[in-house]
Amino acid sequence: MPSLMTGYVSVVVLVLLGGSDANSASPHRSQLDVNHKKPLQTFRPFNIAHRGSNGEIPEETAAAYSRAIEEGADFIETDILASKDGHLICFHDVTLDATTDIADRAEFAGRKRTYEFERANVTGWFVVDFTLSELKSLRVKQRYTFRDQQYNWKYKIITFDEFILIALYAERVVGIYPEIKNPIFINQYVKWSGGKKFEDKFVETLLKYGYKGEYMSEDWLKKPLFIQSFAPTSLIYISNMTNSPKLLLIDDTTARTQDTNQSYSEITSNGYLTFIRNYVIGIGPWKDTIISAVSNHLGHLTDLVARAHALNLQVHPYTFRNENSFLHFNFHQDPYAEYEYWLSIIGVDGLFTDFTGSLHRYQQWTAPHQMK
Repeated sequence: MPSLMTGYVSVVVLVLLGGSDANSASPHRSQLDVNHKKPLQTFRPFNIAHRGSNGEIPEETAAAYSRAIEEGADFIETDILASKDGHLICFHDVTLDATTDIADRAEFAGRKRTYEFERANVTGWFVVDFTLSELKSLRVKQRYTFRDQQYNWKYKIITFDEFILIALYAERVVGIYPEIKNPIFINQYVKWSGGKKFEDKFVETLLKYGYKGEYMSEDWLKKPLFIQSFAPTSLIYISNMTNSPKLLLIDDTTARTQDTNQSYSEITSNGYLTFIRNYVIGIGPWKDTIISAVSNHLGHLTDLVARAHALNLQVHPYTFRNENSFLHFNFHQDPYAEYEYWLSIIGVDGLFTDFTGSLHRYQQWTAPHQMK
């Protein structure tokens, strides 16, 4: 694998290894002059690095995001949660069990808890019960055992600020795609001064680094941003705080939203899409919500993409993975065939992928960068 310590990566990784925290000062303007960077490509669907290049390197780490940028990601994607002391961190699960060494840390053995989470009792070590300092003491591992294990325990949890700096220090313009993750749960267990909410702190962080502007505006092209959430009320709430583009994530149609307790079948109705487009510019559906799977074969193709496009909503489905266990048999164990189907036949506007390099290579073959 190419070295991660090259160019922009060396600066960012050294900053992170040096112990930068959630109160990192904004970088010097001269270091981040976007006017002299290669701009974001906007002529083809977006390559969205899902939790970084996590098919290769443990998810949501500085190394995974740096690798994704090296491989050609247009956007790096992350899940934002909050620590006990109110710092925003990049981490997917509300529990630490699956991807950290928490179970091996004797000093934390008594911190296991059971909370109600998404209408079920869940037991584990919860992010909201640990301070940022404690979370930083943990090391992370690859989520799937069938992926490369050589990077296990080498990397730390990073903060939202650190994630942003990785994008801003890139040698070209790289967008960010953060998720307001589990806001109902976070707001229940983490409290901020002045009655502020998780969503307030989330937007404050983005504004601190100059992220603003409507989709494709001059400000947006300098610092591209999509804000995503499964919670429609969070996206509506922040609409008065930022005009940056937002996308509503869509789960399986049988699942229910954590905030409004609506089924995603209702959320994908024409009536609801017509309503929510006042607040979002697109949707991010689970790909099996667009095309059902039957015995690992493609099933019925719904009209969700067509209906969304008719309402001028973008569609960014998730998640595309190279491994055979994630590929429908129709694609003959060929991830490029899957990309071809979704980009050329279905016609989506972006893809969340665990393997940024694969999608970038496919797009370079089929729709290469325009040379001026």
